[in-house]
Amino acid sequence: MPDTSPSSNRQHDEESPLSPLAPRRERLTKRIRHALLGKPLHSSHLEHTLLPKFLALPVFASDAISSCAYATQEIILVFGAVGLVNMANLYRNFTLSISAAIIFLLVIVVTSYWQTIFAYPRGGGSYIVTSDNLGTRWGVNWGLVAGASLLTDYILTVSVSIAAGVQNLAGIPFMAQHFHVAEFQVLFCLLFIGLLTLANLRGLKESGAVFATFTYGFVVMCLLMFAVVIFGPLIGWKAFTGDIDTTLQTYATLPKEPLKLTGVALLALILRAFSSGCTAMTGVEAVCDGIPAFREPKAKNAALTLLAMGVILGTIFLGVSWLTMRFGIVYFSESVVNGKVVEAPSVIDQISGAVFGKSGAWSFAYLLTQFMTAGILVLAANTAFADFPRLSSFMARDRFMPKQFANVGDKLVFNNGIVILGVFAGLLIVVFKGHVDNLIPLYAVGVFLAFTLSQSAMVVHWVVKRTNAWRRKAVINGIGAFATFVVLITIIVEKFTHGAWAIIVLLIILYKMFRKIHRHYVDVAHQLRIANIQSPQQVMTNTVLVLVPSLHKGILPALNYARSLSADCRAIHMETDPENTPRLREHWEAYGDEVPLVILNSPFRSLVGPIMRYLDAVQVERKNHIVTVVVPEFVSTKWWHSLLHGNSGLLMRLALQSRKDVIVTSVRYYLSDTEIPDESALEEEIQHISTAQLVMESHSEDDN
Repeated sequence: MPDTSPSSNRQHDEESPLSPLAPRRERLTKRIRHALLGKPLHSSHLEHTLLPKFLALPVFASDAISSCAYATQEIILVFGAVGLVNMANLYRNFTLSISAAIIFLLVIVVTSYWQTIFAYPRGGGSYIVTSDNLGTRWGVNWGLVAGASLLTDYILTVSVSIAAGVQNLAGIPFMAQHFHVAEFQVLFCLLFIGLLTLANLRGLKESGAVFATFTYGFVVMCLLMFAVVIFGPLIGWKAFTGDIDTTLQTYATLPKEPLKLTGVALLALILRAFSSGCTAMTGVEAVCDGIPAFREPKAKNAALTLLAMGVILGTIFLGVSWLTMRFGIVYFSESVVNGKVVEAPSVIDQISGAVFGKSGAWSFAYLLTQFMTAGILVLAANTAFADFPRLSSFMARDRFMPKQFANVGDKLVFNNGIVILGVFAGLLIVVFKGHVDNLIPLYAVGVFLAFTLSQSAMVVHWVVKRTNAWRRKAVINGIGAFATFVVLITIIVEKFTHGAWAIIVLLIILYKMFRKIHRHYVDVAHQLRIANIQSPQQVMTNTVLVLVPSLHKGILPALNYARSLSADCRAIHMETDPENTPRLREHWEAYGDEVPLVILNSPFRSLVGPIMRYLDAVQVERKNHIVTVVVPEFVSTKWWHSLLHGNSGLLMRLALQSRKDVIVTSVRYYLSDTEIPDESALEEEIQHISTAQLVMESHSEDDN
């Protein structure tokens, strides 16, 4: 009886080693993969990759928390652009009022999603909730709309977070002077996206442990700034007081005369600032999407993480807005100072400089704050890297996205979704040149559309299920749906001409693409149903064609294999160089094993055309039969050897794979590392074997 003890099964927890006979290229590829991604994990280790609350917070809440670093600056960017920065009272009152309104909205959304978590303990993202409760209404699949909105928002999350993080790095004098971050902003952004992609390919838990340092470090430094400003003067900590005047003198080049705005114009300005500040709300839903990644009890741990995220986000956002007003922080995208175009330092940079001082005894605290801010902004993209692949897998499971997105990789993560997210985020960085203020107008449309659909779906859920206190729960989610819908309309109207129209067009394109993918999968499933199988009326026959570019040792195994398939076996040679044909015929009579050799004339040196015409003729010879084309190929011992050959076999397979009732198979002949005899003794044989092969490979490019 076999031993089934845990120790006997331990060997199955690791990937089986390759055989010593495996090709060197395969062994080298495995070593490189292990070096980059780590050793593969057995499926039984899935439970060990689940996250405790301490690590789940930085993984799923870093996006929302880090948005405090740029949400306030987007509000004052709107005011400063029209000169309201000179109207001290209005400037301060509106910024704080808008921040308070956003925090009130945050309370509504967090309360609504708290209910969603317990209603969907296995994962309650907008896609799942909307698909289950709204489904298809009025000819629209609302679950797909929510899914497209979230996927778009996750891509923007990576781009915006990375760009904001690099902006903060550029504000640090040491980084600006020695690494020229501002000059190579796009390159730094792409570098960080690449590192995040690699980190997530190594596994969720490993990345979460690293990201916790910067997430909690950012929170601690922000709370320290607030404490120093509030309590510092009371205990005589004047050494912590920096100087904001220098920053203002250098960068404050806003209009000198304030614009007198009243009525509709003032309301429009406030709404635009409000819509810009709502970027602080992005990432709130990530906890609901990531419930499956929590340890048991999943729903309770996810809910507590959501609550902690809401408290931290609201506290820091309001504190940053208050300090911005206290120090009279000025922010603008670009301006001209002394004839040179410059970009203002981030708001966090200016605040930490004002609190700790950019030079002096406490400047280390300023540098630490900036590094923690840059770190959490860069790593906040990890929220998207955690949820984009998971959402993609859900949609692939429902056959709305390619099924490859549902595949779990060596490290028990969705590799394809991670890679695609990194690629598209990088493209956005390149297109918008890594400037966060250029990307912000595209932001928040998708996430608030997902908010609205999710909360509306939850109202339907409570009305249909009628569980305990369903009326109260429906009212809470109804308030959330109404509030987020109003914000959504505000964002679309205020940001439509600034890029929101592009997001709307993209959502429509994605929606139609998902529908086409689903239609394809449904059609394939219908045609492959077992009920559609019909017993063949006649016995299937097979004609086997062996492609023979020249006669050499690698042809003989292919010929033997072909003869084992059918008695109707033929060798096919495309005559691209007539001078070699007589010698081929002579050798074929000796080694061809009585298999007929068919010469197809190719005056235009094409490999594909003649075989296609011959197949047309063969397939009309008899009914109810197939044709098998055998392609002989040799495999070298070095990876770079393949670069020295034309790979005509690959071209033939690609050309023939679309033919109906034609089967294409390869028979490989593996070369070995052997000592080469005297070249002069082999010259004649090389000429015979290689000339025809090289001629065919050189002309295969014409078919390509």
